[in-house]
Amino acid sequence: MKLKEFPEDIRKYLIPEPSGRMFYRCIECKREFDIDQLLYVCPSCGGLLMLHQEEEAKIQGRNGDLWRRIFDYRRMLNFNPLKGIFCYYEFIAPIIPLEFILYLGEAHTPMVMANQNLESAIGEPFYFKNEGLNPSLSFKDRGMACALSFLNYFAKKNNIKDLLTICASTGDTSASGALYSAYLTDFIRSVVLLPKGKVTMQQLLQPLGNGSTVLEMPGVFDDCMKVVEELSENYNVALLNSKNSWRILGQESFAFEIAQDFDYLVADKVVVVPIGNAGNITAIMSGFLKFLKANIITELPKIIGVQSDHADPVYRYYLEDDPSKQRFEPVTVRASVAQAAMIGNPVSMPRVIDLVREYNQAAGQKKIFVIQVTEQEIMDAMVIANRNGHIACTQGGESMAGFMKAIRGGIVSKGEIGILTATAHVLKFSSFQEMYLSDRFPPEFEVKPKKEFKNIPVLVQPDDLGGLPQAGESIQREALDLFNKATAAKIAKILHLKKR
Repeated sequence: MKLKEFPEDIRKYLIPEPSGRMFYRCIECKREFDIDQLLYVCPSCGGLLMLHQEEEAKIQGRNGDLWRRIFDYRRMLNFNPLKGIFCYYEFIAPIIPLEFILYLGEAHTPMVMANQNLESAIGEPFYFKNEGLNPSLSFKDRGMACALSFLNYFAKKNNIKDLLTICASTGDTSASGALYSAYLTDFIRSVVLLPKGKVTMQQLLQPLGNGSTVLEMPGVFDDCMKVVEELSENYNVALLNSKNSWRILGQESFAFEIAQDFDYLVADKVVVVPIGNAGNITAIMSGFLKFLKANIITELPKIIGVQSDHADPVYRYYLEDDPSKQRFEPVTVRASVAQAAMIGNPVSMPRVIDLVREYNQAAGQKKIFVIQVTEQEIMDAMVIANRNGHIACTQGGESMAGFMKAIRGGIVSKGEIGILTATAHVLKFSSFQEMYLSDRFPPEFEVKPKKEFKNIPVLVQPDDLGGLPQAGESIQREALDLFNKATAAKIAKILHLKKR
């Protein structure tokens, strides 16, 4: 839709000019720092940073109905810089000129309603938000679009000709970082650090295909993250993990989209998300809070974070309700099918603690919950979802398992609607689904497939036939006719088909 075709009173708002000032604020000591340097932790106390706008009061002062109209009309605008996460430009990074914004097709992912069969089995209505339909096949593209848009602006502004990006990853971050860095290959080189043997082959091939330098090391994600932190603190590299607060800003668009997709009525919604490195749940809380403060939504939805019992430090922290007694202790992770959430020491945990407190206070009641599920429950849920027409990854299975447990535990009330996060595409984790369907899970995963869900190919080969089709060889007409009849008869017997 062309700009001149929009209502006259809304046109001036649709294509914004860069404005204002943004700054980092430490969540610990509250000191503030300009964005004219690449910062990931507070130079004073080492605390994590969050990005803020100097003009927050101006944003919050605009009428909520006007904001809703801006976003709804802007979504129809055929203008690449405002098509993805930057549809919500003023709430993400309004200091970035539009010509520096990267758009690779990320965001505005579909929400697919569970069919009647699945809804009846689970107990309440819900949707899967299919983040696997982002360009690199995971939700990480939201944050990466923001982080790399800022790096594009930052580098051009400071005449930087050679910039190296680096990240630790269990697979999705590396794929996303490599993809977005490759788009800026004229001045960016990409490096990813992976735990050897802990990333699926599908995920490993993504950064390799995008030309990234892939480094593997012993250990798990937490070990890789420590090395990357050491590099980012002592060398000239741009960190792309969620410790980078630009990443958090981009991922807030997930919350904005959910609000918009439900016409900004979210009081009866329950957003379910795997926790992992805690960047996504941080962003979702922050996003909904921003929309509440700007009167775009009037109430906050419930948010449920889910963790496997093989990697559950956040769940353990919130087992204690009294904030004065809560103590965070990292855990040693065990083998998990939810590889993206297989993190024992989440980088964003201090942000989570800060935002959970603010979110519950703003809601006037407890609206943030953390649930623990088993590896068996994750895989069962993933397979059940996909047998009902979804494309849920293992983390999507984790979300559904958590939603089921929340219903049983009374956290989800009758009439509330779930929005379950499938963080990546099912094909990234097809090896786990194959192990489940063929009953080949190694014992350390503690997963045994349900008998009714086992599913492997069945060879159909008629007996006592002289000629069979072979690649590069044809069989004679009479033999072919005989083969077709015999094969069809065998299939009919397997499927219990009746003749007409």
